[in-house]
Amino acid sequence: MKPPRSSKNDVFLRYKLWLAAVSGEGIVEESTYLLLKAVREKGSLKAAAEHLNVSYRKAWGDIKNSEELLGYELTEKHRGGQGGGKSELTSKAFNLLEAYDALHRKMDAAIEEAYQDFKEKIK
Repeated sequence: MKPPRSSKNDVFLRYKLWLAAVSGEGIVEESTYLLLKAVREKGSLKAAAEHLNVSYRKAWGDIKNSEELLGYELTEKHRGGQGGGKSELTSKAFNLLEAYDALHRKMDAAIEEAYQDFKEKIK
């Protein structure tokens, strides 16, 4: 059985938000944002990477790349010890997450309004 055909009423809008350097290289993309949130929640980069199902090497590389482009550290690392190592977000990383959340909410609202206008025009 074939799936039903789409109609103009089945059109959905999808968009991604990321912050980029002048070079176009992504500084904070959705994956980096989710990684930072997971570090905050899980208490370590390793646990965050496991939670998001990405390799530790990729997670570490993404954080390092963002730090280089931003010019400041996003995490503070604490090695080993009784409970193992941990990572904490820096105050600048907390500010970045808060600002990104606020920007995303505003963009969502503006894009939803524009999309509703679009849908009205294609009726």
